[in-house]
Amino acid sequence: MIKVSEQAKSEVEKLMQADGFDSISDYVRVGVKSGGCSGLSYDLKFDKLTSSEDKVFEDNGIKIIVDNKSFLYLIGTTLEYSGGLNGKGFIFNNPNASRTCGCGESFSL
Repeated sequence: MIKVSEQAKSEVEKLMQADGFDSISDYVRVGVKSGGCSGLSYDLKFDKLTSSEDKVFEDNGIKIIVDNKSFLYLIGTTLEYSGGLNGKGFIFNNPNASRTCGCGESFSL
């Protein structure tokens, strides 16, 4: 399960609308790929379709899809959004990560 904070929900809805997606019927695809300064990095994009290889969740009114491989790295993660003076963007609060980089976009286990 992946959770979505109130701030992240609000930002996702705005971005989806701006990109021609509908937060009621479309999805946020969350994944993990090799790369980044800590070894693995997060991948976040919008999608209209799911596949048989996806797990589908809904939290706080946001539909999320995660491929089976990425799911193992993301169990229990909360998607948050920060708009503070130190930068703004989505933050992955991942309890499985043993180390994260300063930008919060990559991690290792």
